[in-house]
Amino acid sequence: MPRTAVVALGGNAITRVGQAGTHAEQAANARAMAHTVCALRDAGWGVIVVHGNGPQVGCLSIQQDAARETVPVQPLFCLGAMTEGQLGSLLTLALHDACGGRLPAVVSVVTHVVVAADDPAFAHPTKPIGPFFDEQEARRLAAERNWTVAPDAERGYRRMVASPRPLRFLELEVITALVERGALVVAAGGGGVPVVEDGHAYRGVDAVVDKDLAAQQLATQLGVEALVMVTDVEQVMLDYGTPDARPITAMTADEAQRHLEDDQFPDGSMGPKVRAAIAFVRAGGRTAVITNSERAARSLDPAPSDAAVGTRIVAASTSLGAVS
Repeated sequence: MPRTAVVALGGNAITRVGQAGTHAEQAANARAMAHTVCALRDAGWGVIVVHGNGPQVGCLSIQQDAARETVPVQPLFCLGAMTEGQLGSLLTLALHDACGGRLPAVVSVVTHVVVAADDPAFAHPTKPIGPFFDEQEARRLAAERNWTVAPDAERGYRRMVASPRPLRFLELEVITALVERGALVVAAGGGGVPVVEDGHAYRGVDAVVDKDLAAQQLATQLGVEALVMVTDVEQVMLDYGTPDARPITAMTADEAQRHLEDDQFPDGSMGPKVRAAIAFVRAGGRTAVITNSERAARSLDPAPSDAAVGTRIVAASTSLGAVS
């Protein structure tokens, strides 16, 4: 396989805070993300794009409920497949546009991710999807629709669904073959369609897999060199929100783990990304990066003048000086 990076894009990057989520808004945001991916390709990297779908799958769920008297409501894992196809198409068109015809092929693969039927996450829904509501409206919807709701990111209440740990991908061999043929692949969208083993077959389960953990598992199982998690900040911060806040340029997996244990990275913020980065490098990955779209391409091969681009997480045996 050529030098390859898995790039994780958040669903909130495609429908941004304050936006209604119209097709025009999502298409414009997808084009901005596509320029980042094209810059990595131009720098000599093969790229696999993994995207989130939290806002989109939640909004589709609301549309389903609103039309339940007219058409049958589909289960949540079906909505995940629908948004994986929709966003995969959106990103495919954006990538062709942004890369100006330089891409040999862009392929979006509807990906199924195997999870454990007895994963504790099914009993404790923690994954936010859909729009924000005030507390009164959230409680009303929870009672009407049998939802679990909870505060999220201090911006209101959202619906919470189960988010089991991703174990493996049914389409892994196909994704590998496409990358080896030079294609830019969009895969494991929304974390993938969650399924559990059912004898010799599989069945869908209602959940939304965390896209950062899915991106890490896909990167690890493919054996790629780098994992890039694109967010809305240039670098991870220690003591965020305090007068002592300071950015981190690089840290080892062990240092990142200690910061996690010190509650530096909350679950509703950088926690999932840092956990994914630790797991990736401990499983043999060379570098994990957390940064914004403007700096993602430069973060993997920084020039000396770009030493502070992004936050890089590496194995304990790696020299931080060589990657910071």
